[in-house]
Amino acid sequence: PDTVGRSTQITRLRAWLEQQGHAVMDTGLARSALAGRGIAQAKEGNTLGPVTMTLFYATDFADRLENEIIPALRAGFVVLTDRYIFSLMARGLARSEDAAWLEKVAGFALVPHAIYYLRADVPTLVSRVVMGRGSFEYWESGMDMRFGPDMYESYVRYQERVIKALDRMATKYDFTTIDATKPADVIFRELQRHINGLFREPKPRARRKKA
Repeated sequence: PDTVGRSTQITRLRAWLEQQGHAVMDTGLARSALAGRGIAQAKEGNTLGPVTMTLFYATDFADRLENEIIPALRAGFVVLTDRYIFSLMARGLARSEDAAWLEKVAGFALVPHAIYYLRADVPTLVSRVVMGRGSFEYWESGMDMRFGPDMYESYVRYQERVIKALDRMATKYDFTTIDATKPADVIFRELQRHINGLFREPKPRARRKKA
């Protein structure tokens, strides 16, 4: 979900892994050269439909996968991604898109070595938005779903849907769930422990498989 502290943890993990001697690349949604700017421009008008949004973000991901993620993995880098294809699926499910169709759209993605689901309840997310930037964002609030004119109520309903979708996927796709209501330092140590375990295990090759 939004405001759970993903960017903070990605930054800290990259620095830590580099200190351990690993080459690291980090990436995230809407950062591709092909689609990143277009997504930002499309969202300015608040007119994107659910299916168009999913396909736009899937295009962004596909571009980054082929031109950034796969080359980095082949070169021996550790790749950290702030959100993966599962986030696109959760957003689509929250917008009542067809689950089977979403899985097909996401089916070209590599199966990652680990998926960390930073989970927080809606009241925690609300407090972070209010105490952080001080206002709710249109798309993070699901205002395109027309739950009602009140942005706070729309945010609560939309984020509840996103969390419900992620909770369902957590078992199916083997997420490691992290309690994101804990202090950032505690979350970071837990992530370190899990990631250290990955380096001690035989490394499976990242592979293509339907989501």
